[in-house]
Amino acid sequence: MPDWDVTYRGTVYPWHCDHMGHMNVMWYVGKFDEATWQLFSAIGITPAYLRSRQRGMVAVEQQIAYRREVHAGDVVLVRSAVLEAKSKVVRLCHQMENAVTGDVVAVTVITGVHIDTKARKSCPLPEEFIAAARTRITDCPPEI
Repeated sequence: MPDWDVTYRGTVYPWHCDHMGHMNVMWYVGKFDEATWQLFSAIGITPAYLRSRQRGMVAVEQQIAYRREVHAGDVVLVRSAVLEAKSKVVRLCHQMENAVTGDVVAVTVITGVHIDTKARKSCPLPEEFIAAARTRITDCPPEI
């Protein structure tokens, strides 16, 4: 996925691994979460915006497909793209790869909703953020 944004690079540490010797599912979710915030920042949904406008993003759905194991010492990267950007909703996809072999190790699709943190309900995203998200839309559906 060469046109997808690289939104995370990191190493699998021994404490990321479970009793079977491979990275535990909680760490996949954590690395995907970091990638999400990088992608959001690239389209304008920055921490400064969220704090100053009393806004937030909430994940309402996430699907993950695990393809290959990764172990302590492996280097991973995440590539990200937008699948859909609507008034209040951004649906995105992350693909985690072994940075050395290029093997896809996991794929996730996340649906996020923009909220007013005071009212605790959904609200429209600024149009410029939707436009920026749409420049990152891929026509490549994830294989979940």
